[in-house]
Amino acid sequence: MSGPHGAGDVIQERYKIIDNVGEGGMQFVYAARDRVLKRKVALKTPKNDSAKKRFARSAIVAARVNHPNVAKTLDYLEDNHRQYLIEELIEGEDLEKAFLKKTKCLDPYLAARVFHYLAKGLAASHHAGVIHRDLKPTNIMVTDGFQLASIKITDFGIAKMANEEIVDAVEGGSESISASSTVVGALPYMAPEAIDTPRKVGKPADIWSFGAMMFELLTGEKPYGSGLKAVAKIQEAKPPEFNPLLTSNPQFAPLANKLEQLVLQCLQKNPSSRLNADALVSQCGNLCYPVEPRLVGTVREILHKAYGFINVEGEDVFFHFACVYGDRPVVGDRVMLSKFKGGGAWRAHPVVKLY
Repeated sequence: MSGPHGAGDVIQERYKIIDNVGEGGMQFVYAARDRVLKRKVALKTPKNDSAKKRFARSAIVAARVNHPNVAKTLDYLEDNHRQYLIEELIEGEDLEKAFLKKTKCLDPYLAARVFHYLAKGLAASHHAGVIHRDLKPTNIMVTDGFQLASIKITDFGIAKMANEEIVDAVEGGSESISASSTVVGALPYMAPEAIDTPRKVGKPADIWSFGAMMFELLTGEKPYGSGLKAVAKIQEAKPPEFNPLLTSNPQFAPLANKLEQLVLQCLQKNPSSRLNADALVSQCGNLCYPVEPRLVGTVREILHKAYGFINVEGEDVFFHFACVYGDRPVVGDRVMLSKFKGGGAWRAHPVVKLY
């Protein structure tokens, strides 16, 4: 096994390690300084020496994709018998940390925006002939949280390696699946064919994974659960049931209904029945969603169990429970919102309770 680097280590006299910023089942991830171009970069290196050839091949594949919603591959090099992939450094959080650990689910407006951006990144990769094979929330990076300054698909460079580990584990049976952290993390987002015939995974499998992630963003739940219990449900591919919350509020129902249909078109058991990435981009482009800034505030007062005020940086913003998506907040709760001018006071819409 290749051990981790420490701060100050220099790779090929060019990339100086600043800090260890992450670690997955397949690789170490560092923030580094490019001493030639005077910029920060992400430096990734495989954990396992047996992955050398696969890592080099995967880096070449990843470099084909060039799109604002895909993390850009900048360089590949070898030094002291180790391989390194250099990517743009995204100083943010993955989709899970940015959203799923901060609120139960996203309101349809913000979810539609995430849908649209990721669909464009996925379409660009498919046009370049690149299949990700391991799409999941931890492989999506977000900057500036709910403001969504940018959102990018990452780890094309190791997805092929991860897929090969997944293939081996799936073919090895339930014990092999349970023993692989890579497979355990990927399983809730794996397409039926990735389980039934893992060596024949194609572009439609990415679409399925996309739909599974979007279901989770909208509902706060994985469409078929987690762990080995999810395997049979994924293979059956019965359309998942959405929480009635999505469409119960007339303020959100029109857009929520469209998003539900998009997700279901992604989660078709037959790969040929799923939308392709271009169709996904086209349909997302027809969705109407606002892009006003998202703010965080604290509920200061609730009156008559119907409306109240949210304190946002010392300023009161009026809200009505009709504009709340999800669980109703109480006084003292932190909430996410957008605000609009109206009637002499700022008004919040939507309002989403935060953990």
